Amino acid sequence: MPVPILLNNFWVLIAALLVFSMTVSVGLLEVGELGASLYRSLLKTLLISGVGIVVMAIVGFNVGFAPTHDGLFGNPFYAQGFFLGGFSSNYPATFGTVWWSMGPAYFNTGLYPGTYFLFETAFAAVTLALVGVVVLRKVKLTSFAIFSVVYFVFIWTVPAAWIWNPSGWLAKLGMVDFAGGLVVHGAAGAAGLGILVQIWREERARGARAGPPRPPQPKPAWLVLSILLLWMGWFGFNPGSVLGFNTETIVVVLTTFVAAATGMVSFLTVQFYRRRRFADLTSGVNGTLMGLIVITPLAGFVSPMSALILGAVCGPLFALAENRFARLKWISDPVGLLPGHLVGGVFGVLMIPFFAQRMFAVGSGYPGLPNGLFFGGGVAAVHQLGIEALGIVAVLAFVFVASFLVVALIARLSDGITSTSGSAAPLERYAAESNDSYPMTARSGSSASPPAR
Repeated sequence: MPVPILLNNFWVLIAALLVFSMTVSVGLLEVGELGASLYRSLLKTLLISGVGIVVMAIVGFNVGFAPTHDGLFGNPFYAQGFFLGGFSSNYPATFGTVWWSMGPAYFNTGLYPGTYFLFETAFAAVTLALVGVVVLRKVKLTSFAIFSVVYFVFIWTVPAAWIWNPSGWLAKLGMVDFAGGLVVHGAAGAAGLGILVQIWREERARGARAGPPRPPQPKPAWLVLSILLLWMGWFGFNPGSVLGFNTETIVVVLTTFVAAATGMVSFLTVQFYRRRRFADLTSGVNGTLMGLIVITPLAGFVSPMSALILGAVCGPLFALAENRFARLKWISDPVGLLPGHLVGGVFGVLMIPFFAQRMFAVGSGYPGLPNGLFFGGGVAAVHQLGIEALGIVAVLAFVFVASFLVVALIARLSDGITSTSGSAAPLERYAAESNDSYPMTARSGSSASPPAR
């Protein structure tokens, strides 16, 4: 067995474990920013991890990453079929054959089905964890659990099939999204917005006009731990998305960390200008995460200097988005899903046709990506911009509509998705018994923070 294939599989397995750690780290971020119950946040993120592995193993992975039907979704019965081969004892065919898209015709990194499954499942799980930051103390746990099953079967996997699957219709058009600016961050924002619309409908039906703003209750130790774990997890998130270990992997490490650090400095500078005093810990976390989000779709296509420029833009961008979403009185987005992930992810994807350099893209497995406008890409770069814009519209529309319809159906079948005093789920009952009564209704403008391919 060739050594490079073993090395690639080993590296991507390690990257997958790092990404899996990010799911629970999102729960720690909720605790650190909101003073929320550690029990509630960790139970929710552990549930996401478990359901994600099971559902993706049964069918979700094939829907997203098997050869597609007309570029729309993967064949659920491909290769090992349901549940990673079921009881099959044909070890070479089930586990020892390189996954079709990892062969010479496509990425040529030699990843085996089990390796690639674990890596992409980790991405699916952390994406739902991001969606879940809008449901804490709002949505019944049972409703969210039902939604998560549909999410892993359909809502997350279909856009992944369009873009990350080389036989997807957007991938065939030439769309790229290196590590998930759209498939993860933008789509998480769209799904969260769909859930928020249903929450707003139910709260309005009960007579509420707006969620009352609440001051954040940060817990510094948990906040620092969460950003440390998320930043470390991004070491697997972006560099792992090279899907192998080569020189470009090291470049992606640099672009990721440079953008994160510059984003932190940028937002702290903006906050200092706005408040005329040194900003708080939450602002440093917000800036770091915004830098990580924006660089995610470009990390394998740009130089470290481009990453620094993109990180510098993150401070003003997050401040502007935060202020705009704060005007929407009905939104309860205390950890900044919309100004961070939705805006930052979409912005990063749109910057690909401006900052991409082909020589970096070749090392990441995308030799067809042209240079960006800032590097002489010309007409080809403008064409790429049109493709990226089309993909953004298609994915956001699909995820928003699908998420809203699913939660609306769940609400119709279960007398609403939101928690009430008469029908609180076990998660909320535990909160009441522990006297942890801080409601998750803080405005996005008061405590927003963007967290987490």
